[in-house]
Amino acid sequence: MRELRIKDICDKGSSNLKQKDVENGKGKYPVYGASGISGYIDTYHQEKEYISIVKDGSGIGRVSFMPARTSVIGTLQYILPKEGYNIKYISYCLQSLNLSEYKQGAAIPHIYFRDYGEFVVKVEENIAEQERIVALLDDQFAKIDALKANAEQQLQAAKDLFQSALKEMLTPKEGWDEKELKSIGKTQTGCTPSMSHKEYYNEDYIPFIKPSEINYDGIGGINYDTQKLSKLGAENGRVFEADSIFMVCIGTIGKLGYSKKIVSCNQQINVVTPHDEYYSKFVYYALLNPTFQKKVEIIARSAQATLPIISKGKWEKLTVQIPSLPEQERIAARLDAISEKVKALQENYDKTLTLCNDLKQALLKSIFE
Repeated sequence: MRELRIKDICDKGSSNLKQKDVENGKGKYPVYGASGISGYIDTYHQEKEYISIVKDGSGIGRVSFMPARTSVIGTLQYILPKEGYNIKYISYCLQSLNLSEYKQGAAIPHIYFRDYGEFVVKVEENIAEQERIVALLDDQFAKIDALKANAEQQLQAAKDLFQSALKEMLTPKEGWDEKELKSIGKTQTGCTPSMSHKEYYNEDYIPFIKPSEINYDGIGGINYDTQKLSKLGAENGRVFEADSIFMVCIGTIGKLGYSKKIVSCNQQINVVTPHDEYYSKFVYYALLNPTFQKKVEIIARSAQATLPIISKGKWEKLTVQIPSLPEQERIAARLDAISEKVKALQENYDKTLTLCNDLKQALLKSIFE
């Protein structure tokens, strides 16, 4: 194997496409962004397969082998191997590296070809040997991907079961009453204590919740560990009791979480704390119900604001169907049991995903280091 710089074996391309160009375009050819296909246009920039690298934002430095007859938007840059190198071989070589170590900038990290192009890699120059290595890695990666796909299928099956049970068990039946949120519990909106008062923050008194902390796990969980308020900070904010339900009502409308702790939250979030005659976990599921979520979506769209928003005044007037307290508890217990299964499978999937990624990196490093 020979040691060469990345720029000795690859040429850099660039894309002038922006997301707005894709949104305005129509066609059958996909355009890729950092998270996958971002839209379609009526032409393409790459006739043959190529390699893309996330150059800024989330996933910076991630290398992907890309299909022919596609394009990329500005968050990605593409590179092409020079003559004499198998494109998939070079893709695997670059995937073995940590290109994010070349990132610059704090607010929006960015990497440049002129910098990571200086990175020295070990490459096999015999094309037949390159093809042998590609065949070996393709075979091993296919087996690893099958493990991930199996875990993903189990997780999706559990999520589908939960959605089916949610729909069936929350379909109103005889004896159920329609109630406004404000009659079910105390409704409030969060607020942010002044950031200029450093003494309000970072003491471990109570968690301070923002939209990113809500439903962080995909099953209603709340991340309590990101930011904390001091006792003085809590006195200058709003404090919500345990067993309250939190819904994001500005931005990512409808995102829902159930708090098991006393917390505070910011003004993007509306909160309902159910009265004693209502079972809190049932109310959470009632707000998670697609029927209720649709009501929220309709009001948010009608607000005619640049940023989706639903005010507390409109939110608290939305209605849900409520059965007797024993029935609320029975339904919530059943949905909790299915939710726990989803949680267990989510944890299994996360572990499997980490294991699969580690196995791939170990294989790559055994060849390219």
